[in-house]
Amino acid sequence: MISEQLSNDEYNQYYKMYIDKASNKDIIVGLQKNLESVMSFYSNIPVAKHEFSYAAGKWTVKEILLHIIDTERIFSYRALRIARGDTTPMPGFNQDSYVDHYEIKRRTMEDLLKEYKAVRQATIALFSHISESRLKLIGEASGSPISPRAIGYIITGHENHHNDVIRERYL
Repeated sequence: MISEQLSNDEYNQYYKMYIDKASNKDIIVGLQKNLESVMSFYSNIPVAKHEFSYAAGKWTVKEILLHIIDTERIFSYRALRIARGDTTPMPGFNQDSYVDHYEIKRRTMEDLLKEYKAVRQATIALFSHISESRLKLIGEASGSPISPRAIGYIITGHENHHNDVIRERYL
């Protein structure tokens, strides 16, 4: 398991399930692999399922994808700050509040996938230039320690988690 490669002070145990769902031990390979698989996966979801949620109060498929995009942006920003030596604690974010302001009906799956691809390419570029030693730096986000290395794994593991939920409950 990837979580076993990290020290306990690199992440809050809450993130263990995401880290263990990461695509690859090599963060860049995992990000690239997921770029391809996520683009293919969402491109093949039937249009009739884009606005579907399996129960009242649950997100739609399009909302899940935008949640993945927003989360990646936030976590990449955290990785950037920590890797650059910024020790200022970073607050958490309320994912449900973000969803409430998506205006998702105005978005197409094609538009969301274009945004996802742009965000992922930026994340790959960022992680491609963080040295091994800087990946292990510890910062603070959401009141807990975290390293850029853990963040890299969390990003792909988080989207793998949500894609598994879509396969199990939406399709």
